[in-house]
Amino acid sequence: MYVELSDEARRYIGRFDELTGVTPTDCLVEGDRLVFVVPAGEMAAAIGQGGETVAEAERRLGMSIELVEDADTVEAFVASTLAPAAVNAVTVSEQNDRVAYVEVPEADRGVAIGADGDNIETARRLAERHHDVDDVQLT
Repeated sequence: MYVELSDEARRYIGRFDELTGVTPTDCLVEGDRLVFVVPAGEMAAAIGQGGETVAEAERRLGMSIELVEDADTVEAFVASTLAPAAVNAVTVSEQNDRVAYVEVPEADRGVAIGADGDNIETARRLAERHHDVDDVQLT
């Protein structure tokens, strides 16, 4: 799927690549927060030992950074967007629209939703951009 990036997102992707050696495939700019989608298998390099690499990128960019690991399947991708919440299962329903139903333990619902609903909204935006999912719902 083709993801259209703003000029601002492209600039942040370029800087993140310079700072970490990992080239994200997508970037959401959300206020003082950047959400990068990193290629599958490159999460460890983007984070760095003890989180040093991503912490340095945050310091240099002056923004909070969240990382999502790309995945081949919609189910794995949606689960990745909600990390660090534990995801038991993701089921995609394709009746009238395409909805990903995500089963999370009650203890992790708050983490999956995030402050002011930020995490679940980010999951919705990324799932739509990368896998044509109309909505993400917690069950």
